[in-house]
Amino acid sequence: MDRIDLLIVTLTANPAIDQNFATDRLAFDDRSYLQERSEAAGGRGINASLVLHSLGVETLAIAPCGGPAGDRFEVRLRGYGFPVELVPIRHELRTNYAITDRQGLTVKLDELGPALDHDEIKQMESAVLRRLAGAEWLMLCGSLPPGVPTDFYRRLIAEATAANVQTLLDAGGAPLLDGLEAHPTVVAPNQLEAERILDRALVIRTHFHEAAEQIRAMGAQSVILSLGGRGAVVAHDGAVAEVIPPRIDAVCPIGAGDALNAAFVWAITQGNEFFEAVRWGVAAGSASARLPGLSFASLDQIREIYAEVELRIVS
Repeated sequence: MDRIDLLIVTLTANPAIDQNFATDRLAFDDRSYLQERSEAAGGRGINASLVLHSLGVETLAIAPCGGPAGDRFEVRLRGYGFPVELVPIRHELRTNYAITDRQGLTVKLDELGPALDHDEIKQMESAVLRRLAGAEWLMLCGSLPPGVPTDFYRRLIAEATAANVQTLLDAGGAPLLDGLEAHPTVVAPNQLEAERILDRALVIRTHFHEAAEQIRAMGAQSVILSLGGRGAVVAHDGAVAEVIPPRIDAVCPIGAGDALNAAFVWAITQGNEFFEAVRWGVAAGSASARLPGLSFASLDQIREIYAEVELRIVS
């Protein structure tokens, strides 16, 4: 691939073929009827690049790819219209399954992913490092496949920082904990990921405020704690804020967090200050959750929700 000037590079270290099913209802120990089925090239970074591309931002998606599932993944991914760089691997790309009913209730079943060997890990790392010279942001998205050391994101964040590239880390568990040591520009855990690294339940508003501040104290420059339909809690520049979306009828919340992160980065590149950029992100996540299947809102749909998103500085 010829070199191009890039604004935002995304890495999906553990991508998948996403099998998405829509059903009339999900109920324990009862029959449900499938109404729709779709297949997509999936992964948090892939989704982020898809949203960024739709918003008119130059983006490059990097991901490993292998096996017959990888062939299908590549065909679908190259149809999205943005540049991609795929790192060949020996083992089969994973498949993830999601079932959503009319009320937005979702069950997700994810495979662990293919084991990567040392050479494949180095090739994936090299693919990212080669692109830092043309990047403004590096988004590190999702889980790490078996065989990849938990400090992988930390090393990439350190390299990006040295190259004056801003970083957004969207991961959980040990990769998030290790990544925090490199002081990423932004970390964007969801509630469950935050609860796991803090080893505590987050139930009431003050818990979320404390969690965002605590994660920032662990090394992040700023924190966007995603709370799904309740918006986000943000810790930035010594302040904590709540970003609250309007009530919506969620049809399919899959990918809403990816839309939030992508629209936030897009808004930052458009000159918005940090909290306003998070408002755009929350609007994008909410607008996308109103759509059926794995779909992402247009800029006009995001603007419609943005006007109703509330920003509340709490400390």
